[in-house]
Amino acid sequence: MHKNLKNITFEDLIISQNENYILVNKPPFIASLDDRAESKNLLSLAKEVNEDYQICHRLDKETSGIVVFAKNAEAYRNFAIQLENREVKKVYHAVIHGLHKFEDFEADEPLQTTSTKSRVDFRAGKPAFTLISTLEILKKHTLVKCFPVTGRMHQIRAHLAHHQAPIINDPGYGGEPAFLSELKRNFNYKKWEDEKPMINRVALHSFEVAFKDLDGEIIEGEAPYPKDFSVLLKLLRKFN
Repeated sequence: MHKNLKNITFEDLIISQNENYILVNKPPFIASLDDRAESKNLLSLAKEVNEDYQICHRLDKETSGIVVFAKNAEAYRNFAIQLENREVKKVYHAVIHGLHKFEDFEADEPLQTTSTKSRVDFRAGKPAFTLISTLEILKKHTLVKCFPVTGRMHQIRAHLAHHQAPIINDPGYGGEPAFLSELKRNFNYKKWEDEKPMINRVALHSFEVAFKDLDGEIIEGEAPYPKDFSVLLKLLRKFN
């Protein structure tokens, strides 16, 4: 368990809620579901509040951002149907290597998935579709938003990597760490210490979600960036 998460409660994470759903902002380094290495995960935190709460989808452990919980079985089914029918809008923000001008770019390469990774495979892969748009171009990196229409494992990470735009600090998909010394002239750090990267996880954040409530009303929410993602962007902008 990350040291900053030891005393966290489910209520600390809530963005908004109504009688059917709760939107929470998942910190990085906490699993969505059961993680054998850790006793605490997002679902277990929710169950401490109410045993009926169910998580409607998951994020990878390192990925931060918005997650939807259902308060009852009917609400859970309602979300699951929309997810299956690709009616849930989920938008992610990522900081990627290189300078890229994506304007509603359609990444539609099929993905072949193993238990731990996805890769583009035009023969055996399953259909996968991601819309990618540039939000901000920085000195050596780009902030993008990604809308995964399909829901394959690591879809955004695999599609960005395929288009020579891997996410910062995502080694499984070719994303190198980002260091301040690469941006700042005459950068000095203690010679006996290794320089630490500007963010120590994959720079991916689930920023926005939108879906229909049981009565057809639209529920939508945004998750503010966590501190590490905000600091990364602050440093990249400072030396842009």
